[in-house]
Amino acid sequence: MEFDHDILIIGSGAAGLSLALKMASYGRVAVLAKSDLTDTNTMQAQGGISAVLGGTDSLESHVDDTINAGAGLCHQAIVERVVAQGKTCIENLIDIGVPFTKETNNRDYAYHLTKEGGHSNRRVIHAADATGQAVECSLLSRVQKHTNIDLFEHAIAIDIIQGQKLGLDNNRSYGVYALQKDTGKVVVYKAKYTILCTGGTSKVYLYTSNPDVATGDGVAMAWRAGCRVGNMEFIQFHPTCLYHPQAKSFLVTEAVRGEGGHLVLPDGSRFMHKFDERGELAPRDIVARAIDHEMKRLGIECVYLDISHKSADFIIQHFPTIFAKCQQFGIDITTDRIPVVPAAHYTCGGVLVNEHGQTDIDGLYAIGEVAFTGLHGANRMASNSLLECLAYAQFASDHIIQALKQSNITLPSIPAWDESKVTDSDEEVVVSHNWDELRRFMWDYVGIVRTNKRLERAKRRVDLLKLEISEYYSHFRVTNDLLELRNLVTVADLIICSALERHESRGLHHTLDYPERRDELQDTILTPK
Repeated sequence: MEFDHDILIIGSGAAGLSLALKMASYGRVAVLAKSDLTDTNTMQAQGGISAVLGGTDSLESHVDDTINAGAGLCHQAIVERVVAQGKTCIENLIDIGVPFTKETNNRDYAYHLTKEGGHSNRRVIHAADATGQAVECSLLSRVQKHTNIDLFEHAIAIDIIQGQKLGLDNNRSYGVYALQKDTGKVVVYKAKYTILCTGGTSKVYLYTSNPDVATGDGVAMAWRAGCRVGNMEFIQFHPTCLYHPQAKSFLVTEAVRGEGGHLVLPDGSRFMHKFDERGELAPRDIVARAIDHEMKRLGIECVYLDISHKSADFIIQHFPTIFAKCQQFGIDITTDRIPVVPAAHYTCGGVLVNEHGQTDIDGLYAIGEVAFTGLHGANRMASNSLLECLAYAQFASDHIIQALKQSNITLPSIPAWDESKVTDSDEEVVVSHNWDELRRFMWDYVGIVRTNKRLERAKRRVDLLKLEISEYYSHFRVTNDLLELRNLVTVADLIICSALERHESRGLHHTLDYPERRDELQDTILTPK
């Protein structure tokens, strides 16, 4: 089976859906979702979107805060460009009906703005504590009504289709092969332009705030296709995920701390002031390391986030999602402390792209968490992620629209997926075992605090897994689990190799062997052999 489109978007989060809406008037658009359309990182985002929207705030302040949170490694020109796009992005979302929380006490601006870690001003606009859901549903409602956009669910992309592999004299991208999970068949999705909007890689860790789909598919596919990647060592661990045996992947938004929540030890004492003068509102890398330090020092399983000193009405109004979720586990956040631990949350590096979202391969773009744009540096500032998705959807669409007008691309004939030399697997236990082993040693050896010995130990293990999984992949028909494991082992290797290359502690990369920050600023760029 084969589908033919002008634009192929892989991923249905904020980046992918925003781009689809912007491109739909200029060509036929396909959106591929590897699971349900709403099974995305965007859907789980609670906090909000950072943007300069008035008052005493300024673009310069937002830029400075971003670069400071990023430990100086951000690309200033990119930061300035993205921050300048913020107000327009928010206005566009308001126009399509995103129900941002209204302000009741301030006449300067109609919407409530909160303050999160690393920000010097209140600039985070939000829809209560379920901003991502509000954005995702509003965008999806518009996308589903557009007759020029085709939506494909439960289709996991396998690899980029490239000109050289087709025997052509170019290495342009012409779409992807994808496994249609309901039928088990591999389908060809042809396109003049392919955009990776596949999200991050945090499922490579044992504990993560991300949904199960965050397996680094876009990074791994781009790497196999020959694209460079950058700064993969900078994996952000969100400081506060709900600690409960039945609470899988539930994040407690930074806005709880922004509105006065305290981090406390089991005896009720606060501790963040010992690590940073900003206390609970220090950047995420500092807060996560502080919690990790206290847990190891005291031998405790979690710390606690306490907002109970606020009124019950305030808490329920501002954090209805968290209130309801915690109640399911017998925790009343209006009177009880919330048990929390850090968990892998965000990939600050990714596929190397330029200011338009272009990768090293003609016709292939990457936007959102999958991409390394230079915005986040060594540590993403809170609520800059959705801003990046929306801003780069605009930058990429502007560039692709011009390219469509100026070029006349003919899609070549693409051969069907060849399964003649493979069989159904009779060893699925290999996949599940390797999956567990990979995520456990990444958590143990490549986590919040690192050492050369731990990284080298992880490298030896990942090299063995790569061989096993490659051999397995070459002999058996592809399945969703096998494809995700193949991608996870690739991104794990990229994270480990990048971490071994950085001989300093900066932002999210903290190593006991190189505890100081170096004077020179340098990205870690890896190039496929």
